[in-house]
Parts: sequence; structure tokens; C-alpha cells
Amino acid sequence: MTEVSHHQWGEVSGLPAVDMWVLQSPQVKVEILTLGGIIRSVCCRGKDGQMKDVILGFDDLEGYVSDKRYQGAVVGRVANRIAGGRFVVEGKEYKLDINNGPNALHGGLRGFNKAVWLGTAIDGGVQLSHTSPDGDQGYPGEVQVSVSYTLQGETLTADYRARSTKTTPINLTNHAYFNLAGQGTADIYDHEVSINAQSYLPVDDTSIPTGEIRGVESTPFDLRKPVLIGPRLKEVPGPGFDHNFCLSSPRDPWMERHAARVCHPASGRVLEVSTNQPGVQFYTANFLDGSTTGKGDSRYGKHSSFCLEAQNWPDAVNQASFPDCLLRPGEVYHHVTRYTFTAT
Repeated sequence: MTEVSHHQWGEVSGLPAVDMWVLQSPQVKVEILTLGGIIRSVCCRGKDGQMKDVILGFDDLEGYVSDKRYQGAVVGRVANRIAGGRFVVEGKEYKLDINNGPNALHGGLRGFNKAVWLGTAIDGGVQLSHTSPDGDQGYPGEVQVSVSYTLQGETLTADYRARSTKTTPINLTNHAYFNLAGQGTADIYDHEVSINAQSYLPVDDTSIPTGEIRGVESTPFDLRKPVLIGPRLKEVPGPGFDHNFCLSSPRDPWMERHAARVCHPASGRVLEVSTNQPGVQFYTANFLDGSTTGKGDSRYGKHSSFCLEAQNWPDAVNQASFPDCLLRPGEVYHHVTRYTFTAT
């Protein structure tokens, strides 16, 4: 049985009041904000029975309003990067704001992560709804979007749906930063990760996929069996993992499957992720630099957490060989990701 409650959490000028929704089962407690659909906290037990919050975040609303790293938030319309901030749909070129080197990232300068969503109680959770107007951040079509967070026992489910009045790219995900030792712990080097992917997408020096779908065999990206993150990070080119792992082929993308498992042996906490999306972006917080103060005066530095962002493949709107990311009038975008928190 899941208890669901909510209360006003904070106000800042220029925005509607932001509510916090609390979902509590016997095993897990989750806090959700109407700002950005943010997962503010997930408290779960280790093998010693101790509850700890495993999500990075902030103690107050101002922290989230000023945050530039999408902590805990729903990102969209299009998660990840679009090369050059440009794409062509039905013969028309669209130009987006550039906010990540030469590219557009996570929906634009004011994406879904900065919107205040409308919260409604549902069985075992909350449904958050938002309307993105035609032309929002440069994207075509008015989009009606919702995400339902429900908690059942040890499993938090995020169920995303969207409709559009014009053909538009859609790729939603959640950008929670996890540390299974407890938020505020210095790094994730003692975590073990496995990702159920035979291939990954190599990227150029601006993190755009090159178009190649490369097998993970005999590379640092072979995470099919559990590996310790710390030593493996030393083998990965660049500052760390920030790559799409291909959970399916472009021909058969939309089927729910086990995606990833992360274990923190010292505490026994385990996170398992399943999704119907064709990819998962594994990111090791390479660009957190300790410059912002998080919960409990924590300073979140490089490699202090990891993200498992279930989504379509990056830049799919510009790469014809990638799974289709276009939502057409009359269609429903439907994305499900489940996070299961256990202890061993």
C-alpha cells in the first residue's frame, strides 16, 4: 500500500507555487516536485536496514530554479543533444537555441525541467501535466505532455505520454543523479554497474553520435557483466561515461526490457532499471564540479553520482538510421521506465 500526500513546498517570483508530492510504501519514500517533474529524493534501505536518500538535489526551491545540471528533472521536448540545434521535419528546417557548445541540449534554454507542472493524485502516485505551446523553444506543434509517477513496493514507475498538433521530435527522460551510498558521498568509484547492451554510440568531440553503432566487445563500454566503476573510468576516453547504450536495434525499438543494474556492495543497495526505450544514456556526472551547494551543504563534485537516462538515441531527428523520434498528430508517445530499489 502506498500513501500519497502533497503540500506547497515553495514560491519564487515569476513562477506558480511549487508543490511537493510524497509517495511512501513500506520499503521506499519518494518526493516529487511540480517544478520540472523533479524527483527530489528517494529514500531506501541498505542491508543494515538504514534508510538513506540516494538522489542528489537541493534543500530549497531556489536551488532547483537556478540549477543548470537538470538535477532530478524531466527533460524535453528532446532529451540529449541535437547537432547544430537544427533539424528538418516535413521539408521545413527548425532552428533551436544553442545551449551546449554548438548543439541544443535537453529541450532548450527553458525546457520542461523549468516548467511548473499541474499535479493530480492518482492511485499510488501523482500525474503531472504540462502544455508546451507551438513554437516553444523553436519546436513545432502544441504538445500536451504528462508523466505519472507511481510507487508500488520497491518500484518507482515513470510513465510519460504526449500528443502533438504538428509533427515534432519527442524524447523524454528523467535526469536523476544517483549515489547508492547516499547523496553527499564523495564519489561512485565503489559502485558496480552492468548495462544490458551489445552496442553503444561513439561520439564526436561535441558529444554528438558519429552515426556508427559499435559493438561493446573488447572495449571499456562492455558493461554486460558487472564492473567496478572507478577502475573502468580510467579506461574510458574523456572525462567519463556520457554515452548512449543501445538496448535494442532500430528495427525493434519499443519493448520493455531490463536495461541496467547498479550495486553498492558496502551498503547492499541495488538499483535496477527497465524501460521500453531503445537506449539508456549512462552518465557519470563528469561536469559536476563542486561549485553548487546541495542537500545538507553537500558539494557535488565530478563522479559524485551517476545517471541512467532511458531515452531514444541522441540526435535521432538528424540520423535516419536511428529509431524514429517523431510524434505525429493523432499518435501517442508512450515511454515507461521503472526503478527498483532493493538491498542484498
